[in-house]
Amino acid sequence: MRKLFLFGILLTVCGCGFEPLYVEKKHDNMWYYGGAFDTSISQEMSQISVEPIADRFGQVMRNNLLDLLTPKGTPKSPKYRLFASLASKTVSDQALRSDITATRKMVKYRVSYYMTEGDKRLFTGDSVAYVSYDILANPYSTTMAQKKGDENAAKIIANDIALRIGAYFHSTLTKRGNPDEY
Repeated sequence: MRKLFLFGILLTVCGCGFEPLYVEKKHDNMWYYGGAFDTSISQEMSQISVEPIADRFGQVMRNNLLDLLTPKGTPKSPKYRLFASLASKTVSDQALRSDITATRKMVKYRVSYYMTEGDKRLFTGDSVAYVSYDILANPYSTTMAQKKGDENAAKIIANDIALRIGAYFHSTLTKRGNPDEY
């Protein structure tokens, strides 16, 4: 039964139009992997300059984006510029005690971003992350839990933005296509 279930999932994924992001299509048939990885997407991503982002949350998010997009260092003459800003941060109480005091906080971060090539805006988007932390008896512990939540949210959002940029380049590069590769 389990093998049948896994086979069904495999057929579903194959039939839904799933395409690997970093694998180069070598043939016109349905099989992608030909022993080589497509580096065009990572080459395009390495040409992105991540502009400074305000506040500590923005700094942590920018550092994560730099690690994901340009791991070999920032480009000397960038082709693209990525602008991001924290659009909203909403804190709400959770897990209320009988005296209506909260024992947990949930924080929703929404970041707006856009990428440009010269003066042309290529795409815009919003990314959202939800994190929560406990309110402890020791204020220092609560502050550290809050800071760890901020770092986790920055990492989640940076991963989401990097993935969306990779998907953007994948879609534009496959639309253009290189006839020598197929």
